[in-house]
Order: sequence, then C-alpha cells, then structure tokens
Amino acid sequence: MPETLRKRGDFLAAARALRQGMPGFLLQARPRGDQKGPRIGYTCSKKLGNAVMRNRAKRRLRALAREVLPGRARAGWDYVLVGRPETTVSRDFAAMRAELAAALDKVHRK
Repeated sequence: MPETLRKRGDFLAAARALRQGMPGFLLQARPRGDQKGPRIGYTCSKKLGNAVMRNRAKRRLRALAREVLPGRARAGWDYVLVGRPETTVSRDFAAMRAELAAALDKVHRK
C-alpha cells in the first residue's frame, strides 16, 4: 500500500500538476522526481456534505485506492483523490474502480 500524504504542501503541489476528472472523483497526480514508492492522499470538501458524508466518501476512496493502485501506481508519483458532491458516496463501486484505472492510464500517458 502506498504511503499517505499528510502535508498541505504535498496536496497543493498535486493540485498544480496533472488532473483527470471522472464522474465519481477527481484524480490529481504529479511526478516527484525521486524513485521512492508512490504516495496517495484523499480530500473531500464541505460541499460534499456533513462530516458523516465526507468520512464515508473518504472511506470509499481509500478502498478504491487499495484495490486499484498496487498494480497501476508508479514509483516517484503523488496521487490525490478528491471526492465529488453526491456521486462519490452513491456511485457504483465497480464503475469507480474502472474509472480510477482509466484515469491513471490517462495521467501516465500525458
């Protein structure tokens, strides 16, 4: 499992880098320049809902990352999954899994 991003500066750097929007979430990705393992962060704004909804969305994003990232994440990259209002909590999980795989492929092609 990739290391988790914790510092605000890492999240801001990822926000300025590559982005790939999908119906269930937004993927932000950036190459760090070193060859250490991949790192992942999760964020959900208050637009998503109350604390219960934001935590549910983050749990779904973490489960998604656990399933998809081990085979597709690249060393030396930071990834941030951003929850979308209403859809991150209610969207079909299998569809989100396919979307994350497609988003990673698109980001790495750029």
